[in-house]
Amino acid sequence: EIQKIIDLNLKMERLDQVRDIFIFCCFTGLAYADVKKLKRGDIRIGIDGGQWIKTKRSKTDTRSNIPILPIANTIIEKYHENETLKEKDLVLPVLSNQKMNAYIKEIATLARISKNLTFHLARHTFATTVTLTNGVPIESVSKMLGHTNLKTTQHYAKILDMKVSQDMQILKSKFH
Repeated sequence: EIQKIIDLNLKMERLDQVRDIFIFCCFTGLAYADVKKLKRGDIRIGIDGGQWIKTKRSKTDTRSNIPILPIANTIIEKYHENETLKEKDLVLPVLSNQKMNAYIKEIATLARISKNLTFHLARHTFATTVTLTNGVPIESVSKMLGHTNLKTTQHYAKILDMKVSQDMQILKSKFH
């Protein structure tokens, strides 16, 4: 589904931008409020010499340090020369939450995705599909998400267990 959204040939700039920001959040785990206020100065060189997002979460005022994956970096670069963003010292052209959610639903329809896409789903996708499913330890995921409590992150691991269970039920049915 992420690939379907990425591959979509969007003719309208507003949809293209919303798709970029949604995908950016899928690969950084940033919540809407945090991507909206993301400043150029929040992108710094990390401990490994690579680009990192170093910011404070709006919701919890907790530090969030996230190494930037290549796809997220490509999106940052795409908007780097945007004059309006430069003036405001912002990284991405984020619209109101209401508009972002309306447009992401439009994108889902175009991509033939029946799921009810919301902007917050990008954060869930980062936690489950992008990190935990690919073997990133839950403690690291928790830190990147800026969770103050590991229990909050464990909720995502439970979602994965449900998915594993459903997938295995399908497999079991094939052995009958």
